[in-house]
Amino acid sequence: MKSVSLFLAAASFAYTSAFTLPSNNNGGRTVVSLDMASAIVFGTSTGSTETIADYLKESLPEVEGPFDVETIEGSVKDFFEKYDSLIVGTPTWNTGSDTERSGTGWDEIYYGEMQEMNMQGKKVAVFGLGDQSSYAENYADASGELHDVFEALGCVMMGYTSQEGYEHEDSKAIRGDKFCGLLCDEVNQEDLSAERAEAWVAQLKAEGFFEGGSAAPAAAASPVVEVVAEPVLEFLEENSALLDEAIESHGNVGFAPHYNQKTKSTMWVSRDGRSCYYTGGSVATKASSSSP
Repeated sequence: MKSVSLFLAAASFAYTSAFTLPSNNNGGRTVVSLDMASAIVFGTSTGSTETIADYLKESLPEVEGPFDVETIEGSVKDFFEKYDSLIVGTPTWNTGSDTERSGTGWDEIYYGEMQEMNMQGKKVAVFGLGDQSSYAENYADASGELHDVFEALGCVMMGYTSQEGYEHEDSKAIRGDKFCGLLCDEVNQEDLSAERAEAWVAQLKAEGFFEGGSAAPAAAASPVVEVVAEPVLEFLEENSALLDEAIESHGNVGFAPHYNQKTKSTMWVSRDGRSCYYTGGSVATKASSSSP
């Protein structure tokens, strides 16, 4: 008899590992069929992030864009929701800040207009820029925030890459032992950017980023497990209450709240930007319910 084990982890960030799919052996070329609407969107201050966006576009002529996030016309919600997959990029300027680290138009919409978007299940891959020599301990930090905002909206995050070949000491863009996307350094490793962009596009194609359906590693089909719904729901509700009590007992020290009107949940982000957790309801609701 098969059983289902449910694990709850409080106040910790679930790191996502990269996976590799077998390449398509087609005369040395990987063929991509765009079954979905896809676009490249970036924020920039000096033009360097746009340069990387152009490199990506060269390998992806069928993808729309690149679009500068500051030039989006009309509703931000309508713009992003019309795409099934998005490649999004950012530089890092507000180095070391808790939030709004890009110094671009992304910062203006992260915790406002973007929180109204319905992005559940859409595929997103992040690319970012930084200076690993001058800011070795904060290399491309803003890429991590860009990643986390889309992930919190329910997106399927893809395109994680190795840290090998870089000279940084630390970064808020690290998830597990990998970068949360493609990171480039137009100051110290400019000659590697085009090659890295091309290799990353090939990786995205192999991961099925541009194909319809949900993203998943190549693996044997999972057995179908029959679950009785009511006991599972009771279990989740009981443990969710315990989780909220544990969080309140710690007073959310060092975590800043970001309330999502659509999901009716609050994302708490640590000061260093590398940890987060979620609670139901708004901060005001929590405070009211705990008052005598």
